[in-house]
Amino acid sequence: MSETIIPLILFALISTSTPGIATTLSTASGAQFGFRRSVPLMAGSAAGLASVAAAGAAGLAGLLAAVPSLQLAMKIAGSLYLIWLAVKIGRSGPPNLDVTMAKPNSFFGGAGIQWMNPKGWAMGLGAAASFAALADGPLRLALLLGAVFGLAAAFSLSLWCVAGTLLARLLKTERQWRTLNIVLGMLLAASILQMWRPA
Repeated sequence: MSETIIPLILFALISTSTPGIATTLSTASGAQFGFRRSVPLMAGSAAGLASVAAAGAAGLAGLLAAVPSLQLAMKIAGSLYLIWLAVKIGRSGPPNLDVTMAKPNSFFGGAGIQWMNPKGWAMGLGAAASFAALADGPLRLALLLGAVFGLAAAFSLSLWCVAGTLLARLLKTERQWRTLNIVLGMLLAASILQMWRPA
């Protein structure tokens, strides 16, 4: 299990660390209010993504349990999604850090960001389609994906919050941001190869 779960962890870490709504808000909040006052936003966002991933996994895993022949088709679909996401990440530019807030966002505000975030739902469903074989049954898959995505989001958002001001100073050009995103996209693509290794 420790070997087969590595691609899932890699996928979760990369997909939660790439620029998006939650990372932008965490970065801006850290720059404006500091780490401690940004904790409710980050905790809510991580919990929200965990619940989204678990909900997507529970529904999809139930379907796969009822129709086992769909497993290969879903794995192929998940791989295609990961390729699309890797290309999108590699072609993306710098995040928009020009976000101003009057006060730090709340826990429920952070969770709501993920519940309404198409990227979060796409990540959860893509992971469920690609990594359904890691767990027996919908409940175990939901718990696994919820835990992995929740912890990965908490880690990634904390890094963005702490490094917000530093990144804004170090990565000054669009080319520097694109280089970083190309590396992240390549790492995500590498996780697809690992996913197809025999268990």
